[in-house]
Amino acid sequence: MKPRFFRNQAGPTNRWQFPFSSPCDLLGISQSAKAKQDGLHKNLIRIMTVDSPMPWGEEFGGWKTSAELLDESIGQSFSHMRSQIKPKPRTFSRQRLPNQMLFSYTQKITEGMEPDVTLDCLGYEWELHRMYLFKSHVLSQLLAEAEQNSYSPNTRSVLKSRKETRCYKCCLLTGHKPDEFCQQKEKLPKVTIALNITDQDVTRFAFAVALKNMYNSESEVNEEDVLGILAAAEVLQFPSLFQKCIQVMRRSICPTNVCRYYTAGCKYKQPSLITICERWTEVNLVPQLGSQICLRNLPLELLQKVLKSPRLFTINEFYLLRTALYWVFLQQNPKIQIIPSYNTILTYFSSLPKTCAFLEREEGQQYMAIFQSLRLHGITSSRHLEELWEINFFPLPWLTRILSDHYHALENGGDMAFQADFNTQAVRFGLMLREEPRYHAEVISIYGFFFELKAVKHDASAYSFYMKRVRHADPIISYFTAERSPVNLQKEREVKYEIKAQCQIDGKWQEFTTERLTQSFGVKKSSSKSKILKARIPSVPIYVTFLLLFPSS
Repeated sequence: MKPRFFRNQAGPTNRWQFPFSSPCDLLGISQSAKAKQDGLHKNLIRIMTVDSPMPWGEEFGGWKTSAELLDESIGQSFSHMRSQIKPKPRTFSRQRLPNQMLFSYTQKITEGMEPDVTLDCLGYEWELHRMYLFKSHVLSQLLAEAEQNSYSPNTRSVLKSRKETRCYKCCLLTGHKPDEFCQQKEKLPKVTIALNITDQDVTRFAFAVALKNMYNSESEVNEEDVLGILAAAEVLQFPSLFQKCIQVMRRSICPTNVCRYYTAGCKYKQPSLITICERWTEVNLVPQLGSQICLRNLPLELLQKVLKSPRLFTINEFYLLRTALYWVFLQQNPKIQIIPSYNTILTYFSSLPKTCAFLEREEGQQYMAIFQSLRLHGITSSRHLEELWEINFFPLPWLTRILSDHYHALENGGDMAFQADFNTQAVRFGLMLREEPRYHAEVISIYGFFFELKAVKHDASAYSFYMKRVRHADPIISYFTAERSPVNLQKEREVKYEIKAQCQIDGKWQEFTTERLTQSFGVKKSSSKSKILKARIPSVPIYVTFLLLFPSS
């Protein structure tokens, strides 16, 4: 038996495969092309531990089309075969080329009408019909210029072709099938036009989809390819398709695409898309985006703007600081492909030279404004303060100021004398309601005072949000919290506070709030509870924020 017919066992399921890659192995070629496009396997990333981040090679370059990947696979397959086996000229493909798919589609729409325009673009020749090009301002102009150059001024065929195009356009807009027009019109000479596209976001597939939509009465856009189609619509000056892409992007924002959508909104000057991306990031920076590797794509200017927003949601001030540290780490280590653990972040910054703090170093000064926007005085846990001191990240005057403010507050019964501006210095705590249970509660401690934050669901859409003061010896306080937290025995504590809930209703963000209030909280039941914020919210998630500030007594 010839050596090339031997097979090897592969995998735990006793699969068999040839020792080389055959050009006729369509399944293997398609799997290879898919692997090259996907990069790291999603399941592999999911099961790997977060405690051992490793760089996974160089950053991937520009993605190639499946046809190009296929050509490479076929070339490699032939190189491994014996020299006496001559490769056949036939090319096997997993799918047709974009221009071929577009041609098949246009033939169905036009019922076999012969194309009369050839568009030379992106290395392909696209066969089109001139009466459909009116949706694109760029192609219409190129066609008009080509007709003027092809005919003399005395020739009536140019005017006639333009008149026929206008008649066909009217038929399309009215929804009638122009059968008589197709049968009676004279065959027009074929025109070749060329379009040079330099925008790297315009792929051949996205360009084919954009051309396809010129033949449709309503634009059709797939969420997975929306960015490329948006870029193609902008190049073609295809307004209806461009607006359709914006609509798809507005209703499909998630952690994996919000940064790219924001960048596209800035690139094409779309304020509505920019606003909704900013609004989504304000409430999801900490709970969603902060725990995923796509946090690295968050632009610096967007992060700074979100951190200063009064609508920013966070579990507490430490969670917000941790998210900022993750972002800086990912900027400094762009080859990391898996989000590391928080201990890894601390180890990284602790391992840097101790000559000065990271924010005082040349590479850290650009991040100074980010951490100036944080409310570091809201981090009161002794364990968290020890971590900030050990990682050598913040300048020494910053840490000294934080500790001195805490000492002053503890010595004066919780008075936050150096934090007088409620809008920018109130300490934030948050609850995020996703699904059941119907009752949510969290105990917080600040300068020896304990509060229980509550969210209660009464029926399908009725919610109540409030907080109440609890005694230091209350059973609901965990042993760990009581052991590491100071205790203040004052019977009364004046507090400025605000409770607000944010959610999406019918695709629009809504906010419910108690407004800013001042109340004296006691340990007795009659004086321990805050004002109750009641709201009817039909769907989750709900982002509830409690803002507290202890004024000087």
